[in-house]
Amino acid sequence: MKTISLAALVAVLAMPALAQQAGDWTVGVGVGSVMPKDDNGTVAGNLDVEVDNDTRPTLTVEYFLRDNIGVELLAATPFEHDVNIDGVGKVGTVKHLPPTLSVNYHWDTGSAFKPYAGIGLNYTSFWDESTEGALAGNDLDLEHSFGLAVQAGADWWLNDTSAIRATVRWIDIDADVKLNGEKIGEVEIDPFAVQAAYVFKF
Repeated sequence: MKTISLAALVAVLAMPALAQQAGDWTVGVGVGSVMPKDDNGTVAGNLDVEVDNDTRPTLTVEYFLRDNIGVELLAATPFEHDVNIDGVGKVGTVKHLPPTLSVNYHWDTGSAFKPYAGIGLNYTSFWDESTEGALAGNDLDLEHSFGLAVQAGADWWLNDTSAIRATVRWIDIDADVKLNGEKIGEVEIDPFAVQAAYVFKF
């Protein structure tokens, strides 16, 4: 009798460790920070550009095609970044959205802790560019970007339907820069994006 009770207890404790199965959906609601690399390229020949960080709410939706293999879409509210030129200072701001579609593999560790990794494609749309300081009154334009995205993360399952998630991504974001319609260079943003989220499974 005691053996049966112990087995039942073990089964209950193991419930959060169940693998994501084909047909499952997860939705993650959280906060993400986009952190461009330090050296963001040059414009107008030899002027070094720096793009700063920003943090916004994020949303992920993932559908599991097979057990432990999911297709995930990352979305967010618009990020806004200051654009600086070394020795000149802040010259403008730009907004962007970086929707990213990834295929993820979630390892079944037999515990509540489940790491995962993924690879996919990112499309970054820039808009609402504004200028100030040395570029005030000029028309600044960043072309849209399409590139590779890779990620690694982990879920800690609180029960069979909810988890806490931490993720880090690297995204290839390069954009041509135009001033008053003329190309003056390219910015290489290539950020790391970190995210913390609460995940629901359906």
